[in-house]
Amino acid sequence: MKTKYVDLIEQTYDFPQEEFALKDNQLFFHGIDLQALIHHYGAPLKFTYLPKISDNINRAKDWFSSAMKKNNYSGKYHYCYCTKSSHFKHVLNEALKNDIHIETSSAFDIDIVKHLKAEGKITDDTFVICNGFKRDQYVRNIADLVNGGHSNCLPVIDNYEELNLLTSATDKKFKIGIRIAAEEEPKFEFYTSRLGIGYKNIVPFFNKNIKDNDQVELKMLHFFINTGIRDTAYYWNELVKCLTLYINLKKVCPTLDSLNIGGGFPIKNSLAFEYDYQYMINEIINQIKNACDEAGVAVPHIFTEFGSFTVGESGGAIYEILYQKQQNDREKWNMINSSFITTMPDTWAINKRFVMLAINRWNEEYERVLLGGLTCDSDDYYNSEQHLNAIYLPKYKKDKPLYIGFFNTGAYQETIGGYGGLQHCLIPQPKHIIIQRDPDGEITTQVFSEQQTSQQLLSILGYTENKQETLINSVLASTQTLS
Repeated sequence: MKTKYVDLIEQTYDFPQEEFALKDNQLFFHGIDLQALIHHYGAPLKFTYLPKISDNINRAKDWFSSAMKKNNYSGKYHYCYCTKSSHFKHVLNEALKNDIHIETSSAFDIDIVKHLKAEGKITDDTFVICNGFKRDQYVRNIADLVNGGHSNCLPVIDNYEELNLLTSATDKKFKIGIRIAAEEEPKFEFYTSRLGIGYKNIVPFFNKNIKDNDQVELKMLHFFINTGIRDTAYYWNELVKCLTLYINLKKVCPTLDSLNIGGGFPIKNSLAFEYDYQYMINEIINQIKNACDEAGVAVPHIFTEFGSFTVGESGGAIYEILYQKQQNDREKWNMINSSFITTMPDTWAINKRFVMLAINRWNEEYERVLLGGLTCDSDDYYNSEQHLNAIYLPKYKKDKPLYIGFFNTGAYQETIGGYGGLQHCLIPQPKHIIIQRDPDGEITTQVFSEQQTSQQLLSILGYTENKQETLINSVLASTQTLS
């Protein structure tokens, strides 16, 4: 009778897989000995495996190149990274090694752009696609880029007032895009996205506000579906409507030459994950070409804005099972030495699921469990996995430590969780390490941030003084006294 954890995984999934392998009954991730990582750095632990970022970027580039060649598509492809998925410098530095462009969402994003330009990571030729609702500082920062000669800064108009705000902030000529307010899927709470301008209003908006405006050049139509790029009737229907609009707009606007199909490539959330990326891209490129050929207009250059797809599969989190609580005859709670709410907020905020596996003790019997976090919040748990809607782990033994890993957590979790700030119930943020490979293929690691300390949290709360802030305040007080 097969009752070991390794038996369960091998019977349930096709295992091992590209990134996961088993050696000496312990889990390896992209060739990384996770148990050795734990021995060296401890747990809880978060990590970012940087090579996966470049790997996914270049996979997407190859897919689009293949699709364009297959369909004899004359337009160019531009890969953009959505900074909101992870703003960390090590992430941007890795992504920008691959001749890509970026998409921003807010005023402070532009400060990151300026920093990257100063370091030579991007140039004036790098497309900076400025999405999001734009007011005040964001508009001023975009104008700074335009005034500084960043020829490929391209703000995407989200509402009718933004064009006037931007033209008032700079005297320079600049390029723009317009975002379509796509219809949401039928089961969504709203009929139309709050982002962008409605299909039927875009051509009239162009004719009235852009056509005779010498300061502005419309280059891009931006199309994004909230559910992502999926093989559904809803997605294809919205794409057809988008192409109809592009063609109608192109006929009155010769400068329009780019179509941004947004982001939304799914990433692996289970060992059973399946998605034919090449097929989807082939179909998208084919539909765009056919629609443009039939209408007698030139095909557009294609932009994508991949955030989660770029960085999601580079991240992971490791926890130790501290204790097991038998709450009734059926429910066993394995308590981790951290919190799901604070370290992986999407698990409770949007019920998101990640790949979850035991790291050690694969050759032992398994049991069905629930996973609980350390906070006193009833929502601090993770209790659903892909195999039979339950979690199975090697049996808890007090004298034999058990470690578990959550994988593909690299997008959004730090920013949504308030990285570097207060955490629910003051559960500290775990240590975070960066994993790279040197030119010889050897794995190297470095600590990006240590686990939060009590002193750091108390300082935020005002119980202890921040020495730097105290110095600044004393200098300001002295200046006021002298004046």
